[in-house]
Amino acid sequence: MNVLHCLKPSIQRNLAVLFGTGLLFWTSITALLPVLPAYVQDVGGTTEQVGFVMGCFAIGLLFSRTFLGKLADKRSRKLVILIGSLVAGTAPIGYIFVQSVPGLAWMRAFHGISIAAFTIGYSALATDFAPREHRGKIIGYMNLAVPIGMGMGPALGGFVQGNFGYSTLFSLSATCGILAVFLGSFLRDKISCQTINHVANAVSENTRSFQELTRNSALVTPAIVLFLIGSVFGTLVAFLPLYVRELALDLNLGLFYTTIAIASFAVRLFVGEAADRYGRGILISISLICYIASMLFLANADSSAMIMLAAIAEGFGAGILIPTILALISDRSYDNERGKVYALCLGGFDVGIALAGPILGLLEASLGYPGLFGLATILSMIALIIFMTRSSKSLFHSIRFALGQEKDVYAVDC
Repeated sequence: MNVLHCLKPSIQRNLAVLFGTGLLFWTSITALLPVLPAYVQDVGGTTEQVGFVMGCFAIGLLFSRTFLGKLADKRSRKLVILIGSLVAGTAPIGYIFVQSVPGLAWMRAFHGISIAAFTIGYSALATDFAPREHRGKIIGYMNLAVPIGMGMGPALGGFVQGNFGYSTLFSLSATCGILAVFLGSFLRDKISCQTINHVANAVSENTRSFQELTRNSALVTPAIVLFLIGSVFGTLVAFLPLYVRELALDLNLGLFYTTIAIASFAVRLFVGEAADRYGRGILISISLICYIASMLFLANADSSAMIMLAAIAEGFGAGILIPTILALISDRSYDNERGKVYALCLGGFDVGIALAGPILGLLEASLGYPGLFGLATILSMIALIIFMTRSSKSLFHSIRFALGQEKDVYAVDC
C-alpha cells in the first residue's frame, strides 16, 4: 500500500476514518444476510413473500439514489454518508417490533436507503482523495471494508441469532450502524459546498443533467451490467438460505458469506493496481466469468462443498467487479457530477435486486431453486456479452477494451 504513504497525513487520516466507518456500516448490513429470509418465513411468509420482502430493500435504494446523488454533489459527501449510517442504525430496531410480512416489507424499503446513501457518499469521497494515476488502487483498498465487514457480519449474525435470538441480532446490527454515525462525524469533505459550486460554474460545459447521463452510452452500459449482476445478487440473497434449508445441508450460511468475504478481500489486494496497469476492461470481463462459474456451481449444488465453491467464485467476482467498475465510471465522469453518476450506475444494481426477489419468487414453484440459479447463470452470461460488445464506441473497440487490448476511449480528462 505504498501509494497511501504518498498522500498527505490529513488525507491518510480522513481515509482511515472513512474506512472504519465503512467497516462498521457493512458489518451492520451483512450481519442480517444469513437470517432475514428465514425470519420472514418464520413469521409466516411464503417463498414468494420472502422474495418480495427481500426485494423491497432495493425499492428504498431506487427512490432515493437520484436525490442522494445530487445531494452528495451539491452539499456534502459526509452528509450523505451520515444519512446512510443513521438509517442502518435505526432500521434494524423496526424488525424487532414488526412481525408481519407487509410491515417487514416497509422496513426493508426504508433500510434500503442506507446503502443508497452510504455507497454514493463513500465512493465519491474516496475518489475525491485518489490521484488519477492511482485511482484504481485506492478505490480497491478502500473497498476492502466491504469484504472485511462481510467476513465479520454474517458469521457474527449467524452466531448471535443461533444463540441469543433475533432481537439480540437486530440490536447488534443497530449498534454497529450508530457507531458508524459517530465515527463518520469525524470525516472531512475534501471539497466544500462552495468549492463544488465554484467548480461546477467554472466547467459548466462539462456539467450534465441526470437525464443527459441516462442517454450516455459510456455510463449506460456499466449500469446495465450492474443491473444484471444485481439480479444475480438478489437471487443469491433471497433464495440461497431457503435452498440450503431444502437441501438439508449441515452448513452455516454465515460461513458461506465469510468465504465470499475472504475471497473478495484476497483479490482486492491486487485488483486496484492491476486495473491501473492493465485497464478496467479485462478485469471486468474476468469478474463476470467468475459470476457465471458461481451460479453454475449453485445450479448444480448437491453438497456443502459445491456451495462453498460457489462462494469462492462469487467472492472473486465481486472483489474484482465492484472496485473496478467504480473506477471505470469515475474515469468517465467529472468531479462535480460523480454523485449523480454513481446514483445512475449503482441504481442499475438496485433495480436488479428489486426485481430478482419478487419475479423469481413467482417462478420457484415451477423451476425449483436449481432452476432459479440456472437463470442467474444466464443473466451473468448476458452481462458478459453486453460488456464485450457495448463497452466502447464500436463492436471492434468494445472487444479490444474488454480484453485489455485498448484504453478507455470514454475516459474524461479529470
